[in-house]
Amino acid sequence: MDRRTLLKTALVLPLWPLATKVDAFVTGGGRWLKPGARGWPTDADWDALNSQVGGRLSIPKNPLLDPVTREEALAHIGNQFYVGDQPGLTQTGAYYRAWTSTPSARVLAAESAQDIATAVTWARRHRVRLVIRGGGHSYLGASNAPDSLLIWTRRMNAVQMADAFVPQGARAGFATQPAVHVGAGAMWIDAYHAVTTVGGRYVQGGGCTTVGCAGFTNGGGFGSLSKGFGTGASNLLEAEVVTADGNIRVVNAFQDPDLFWALKGGGGGSFGVITRLTFRTHELPELIGGVRGTLKADSDETYQALVAQLLRHFRDHLCNTHWGESIEFHGDGHLDLSMMFQGLGEDEAKAAWQPLLDWVAARPSYTWVKPFWLKAMPARHFWDLGFYQKLGLNFAVPDDRPGTPAYHMMWAGDREQVGTYLHAYTSAWLPSELLQGNKVETLATAIVEASRELGFALHFNKGLYGASAQTLAQARDTAMNPEVLNAFALAIIANGGPPVFEGLPGVHRDEAKAQRGAEATQKSYARLTQVAPGAGAYFSESDFFQKDYKKAYWGTNVPRLAAVKRKYDPEGIFMVRNGIA
Repeated sequence: MDRRTLLKTALVLPLWPLATKVDAFVTGGGRWLKPGARGWPTDADWDALNSQVGGRLSIPKNPLLDPVTREEALAHIGNQFYVGDQPGLTQTGAYYRAWTSTPSARVLAAESAQDIATAVTWARRHRVRLVIRGGGHSYLGASNAPDSLLIWTRRMNAVQMADAFVPQGARAGFATQPAVHVGAGAMWIDAYHAVTTVGGRYVQGGGCTTVGCAGFTNGGGFGSLSKGFGTGASNLLEAEVVTADGNIRVVNAFQDPDLFWALKGGGGGSFGVITRLTFRTHELPELIGGVRGTLKADSDETYQALVAQLLRHFRDHLCNTHWGESIEFHGDGHLDLSMMFQGLGEDEAKAAWQPLLDWVAARPSYTWVKPFWLKAMPARHFWDLGFYQKLGLNFAVPDDRPGTPAYHMMWAGDREQVGTYLHAYTSAWLPSELLQGNKVETLATAIVEASRELGFALHFNKGLYGASAQTLAQARDTAMNPEVLNAFALAIIANGGPPVFEGLPGVHRDEAKAQRGAEATQKSYARLTQVAPGAGAYFSESDFFQKDYKKAYWGTNVPRLAAVKRKYDPEGIFMVRNGIA
């Protein structure tokens, strides 16, 4: 050991226990304190905040662990609406080797922008980590964090139609347009009910009805029909937001346009707390419909031929503004159709599929395990629970708790997502060039071989290639990775297990299974992306361990987003996993 090293060691060793103690109570690169640290808020500090926000501060608990609420929790734990109403739970339960749903130190059940501004100022002063939550669906764990102050916007859920909206600060004579004002705590079913079922118009929201409108939009926001109507971010006209300085701002193309742009897909929780959003609304198509079916090939060769033919068929007949949703590919030689359409009658929609149906019918190597099914319905009733109940249909289920809104419905298939333990989750945008010429065969080979590692889906609505020029122009003016404009689909390869909420009877984390699932996911992803090296990823549906995440999520927009972050949050008050720092 040389003299300089010896001197450094002699000076540092006496301080080592103290340094270790400090590290244990400080997180976020020294930004945030933890309980036990010097400066952590006292009970009197928390009480003072509670007084300032009208008594809306409390200690969140896991209702499964509280004897008073346990029975109710066990009865409703499979209900996404119930989980969303619990500040001590999140819709996703955990992510393997990444995070576990954990209640915050305190929760503010905010009812106004001023409540939030007060909390942000208080947290900045006391160096307490902030967590922002509306719907609670974050796969990256942004909906929860231990030792934090949770700003919970659930009660700020008002939805109001505006027939002739003009952004604040707009120049004289600016054209009005139909819009809808949505509180940050509103779920998409709240917006769909007001805009479509009652109002007879369309707003571009999420497929899962319990997703929060604000986080959805911050992440970019794809819906089932985004090729026709764009993303949530591209349809945002204005937002009210609380920034790190505690100011309440109304931002749009005329006021703080740089911040407004960043909120449109720049990542949830990075730039401020959204309190209200205003979206454009669209003329409602007469019909919305779906396509279902499961098709199986009798050999590896015929499966690959089927996948190639399906890709060509999509390119020639379905890659347009009318179609969306997904097709799942499985390693045993079968695929599942789960597509949606809008603006077409049943005969027109069927005609779009007929060439593929004829191709399959002419080849005995293929069997419809579940028959091809196509049906259209009045678009105004698509999110109308009463309509489905009258017809005796059970693919939409209600919030079955007494006293809840009668229109609250979720898709039956989404119930299995409650509390999911994600083993791994990846996504990749696939460029349109892969559909051209001989590259279709190369892509088909990659799909088949990747599916042997782990089955996955191509979500055609989550790539905007095939959208209208107007839709593309509006999406170009968002912070999302520009790759999305040329992507015909987003591949999602993911794996998970049953809920692992603490307090569930018989709950068990099968870590060996989780490891196998994570490995299979990564192998499938690696094989598929050989045909799209360096593919971008969708912030809201991506890997916690995403490599080069800034480039993947935002591409060439990263420097501009970083400048916005420095301007509006120079101290890094708002920090999330894989966010702009």
